[in-house]
Amino acid sequence: MFVIVGWLLALGCIFGVYIAHGGNIGVILHALPFEMITIFGAALGAFLANNQMKVVKASLKGLGECFKGSKFSKARYLELLALMYDILQKARKEGLMSIEKDVEDPHSSPLFQKYPTVGNDHHVTEFITDYLRMMVSGNLNAHEIESLMDSEIETHHQEEHAAVAAIARLAGGLPAFGIVAAVLGVVNTMGSVGQPPAVLGGMIGSALVGTFLGILLAYGFVEPLGGLLEQKVEDAGKEFQCIKTTLLASMQGYAPQVAIEFGRKVLFSGDRPSFSELESHVKKK
Repeated sequence: MFVIVGWLLALGCIFGVYIAHGGNIGVILHALPFEMITIFGAALGAFLANNQMKVVKASLKGLGECFKGSKFSKARYLELLALMYDILQKARKEGLMSIEKDVEDPHSSPLFQKYPTVGNDHHVTEFITDYLRMMVSGNLNAHEIESLMDSEIETHHQEEHAAVAAIARLAGGLPAFGIVAAVLGVVNTMGSVGQPPAVLGGMIGSALVGTFLGILLAYGFVEPLGGLLEQKVEDAGKEFQCIKTTLLASMQGYAPQVAIEFGRKVLFSGDRPSFSELESHVKKK
């Protein structure tokens, strides 16, 4: 919603002031289809040539996510930490082997299904169960698991940022493609020398629309989407950091209620539940 509101505000201010100063909007509207096809076609071709198909797909998926609200909220983190508490509490009371069935089949586990918000998230469930499985096996110590967690989180971070970088490169190229469209318009105008000044003026104005559109699309539309997607990627990474910190605290001997407090502390302040909120939510569940 805020993406669309921001775009409407930008367009309203730009074109509203232009018209208020006596600008002829007809010139822009007449050139708009041709310039847009030129700029978007060149940008799309360069985008496909510059990225692997997996990055293209990730970029399209990420752009779609930009128009949705963030799923990383205080309510989600409360569910995640309550799930971690229940798992660690069961392991502490009944032994690590007691959670083996939950780890092997989380979709049938009462623990995971008790918290469907995170229990049905494939990536989160896989991350939790993979390291719980290692804890159950007992073959790795806390330092080795921490190193492995860091490597996996870094890999996830790199994969997600590939789409962000691709969109940033696209935004950086749009002004240049706008100049290309403008140059072609000037070439077309120079081929029509001898026409009345009014006709030549209209052709030159149409050519300059290309430069205007390239800059507007880059800094008013595409680059803001890239920045928003980067923020969403950071939110996703923070969830994995929370899980990592909680599990490592448990491996180091801390009680479940203390371990989830370790995890709570790494969350961003705007989404982080307070100590009392987490405690009451865990007791309620």
